[in-house]
Amino acid sequence: MKMNQKRKVFIQNLITYAIVIGCWIIIQIMIQTGNISSLLKGLLVPLCTYAILAVSLNLTVGILGELSLGHAGFMCVGAFSGAFFTNVAANVIPGTGLRLFFALLIGAAVAGIFGLLIGIPVLRLKGDYLAIVTLAFGEIIKNLINTLYVGVDAAGLHFSIKDTTSLGLDETGVVIIKGPQGITGTPKAATFTVGVIVLLITVFVVLNLINSRSGRAIMAIRDNRIAAESIGINVTKFKLMAFAISASLAGAAGVLYAHNLSSLAATTNNFGYNKSITILVFVVLGGLGNVRGSIIAAVILTLLPELLRGLNDYRMLIYAIVLIVMMIFNSSPKAIEMRAVLRERFKKKSKEAA
Repeated sequence: MKMNQKRKVFIQNLITYAIVIGCWIIIQIMIQTGNISSLLKGLLVPLCTYAILAVSLNLTVGILGELSLGHAGFMCVGAFSGAFFTNVAANVIPGTGLRLFFALLIGAAVAGIFGLLIGIPVLRLKGDYLAIVTLAFGEIIKNLINTLYVGVDAAGLHFSIKDTTSLGLDETGVVIIKGPQGITGTPKAATFTVGVIVLLITVFVVLNLINSRSGRAIMAIRDNRIAAESIGINVTKFKLMAFAISASLAGAAGVLYAHNLSSLAATTNNFGYNKSITILVFVVLGGLGNVRGSIIAAVILTLLPELLRGLNDYRMLIYAIVLIVMMIFNSSPKAIEMRAVLRERFKKKSKEAA
């Protein structure tokens, strides 16, 4: 029985990887044959970014069972730390691909550290209180970056919260972070292939964590914290682990996001609370704890507003209707019952055919 369960999990995970790789192959064929519009081509990296964010947030919301609205803040931390490294290391590491690789590692590491630092006091809270505090964290990060000026010259790094002139740079100095203007001149090194690779790594990390002893401990905490504590599970340790890994993966998504723009600014549109809520919508509609569902929901809901742009006033109305239909399909008891019946019929037909 245990071997059958492991085999079932392995096959399900394999299907998830196959879907991502299959989509990458189809898109590559469309690009090579010229059967892809410029609009869709420009959305490829953002699609990967939002899918990574949805999968990573599902680790906190779906697997750990904690409501976090600070994911845009971790994305912002990763984006600016990665873009900062890319610009500072331009003379040391000429290759943009290699700089992007190190930027992904640095962005993920910095966001993970922030996840640990924020998680230590925050994860003592629950429910709405946790959501409000994490939302406040995202807004604080965004506003702090908007007041920050950072430059580099022969003497090293210079910091200020006033303006660029107060940095005191010499004639060789370059301003990297320009307060509300953010970072400009970051090379657009993020490609669809890089995005898919990072997405596959994210899915691999999350799925393997879920199916590990640590993952089972995290889900035990989600289901019943008191029972988990009573059998010796270190609740603080596993909650921090899940929160930090989720933040780290969001930081990697932020690096991709930053390297797809020529100018990066900590605006409300880029890293505001609406962004965190949008990512949460992907997770909820895809199904809590459902990694594959998070990817599909992120792709559909990111593409839909752009594909409906020609309908002008009706675009957001259709988008809202699709959200309602998806929510009913995923959460309605009747819909769940109907899906179970159809699944059983399909299995029965497959056995008869075999």
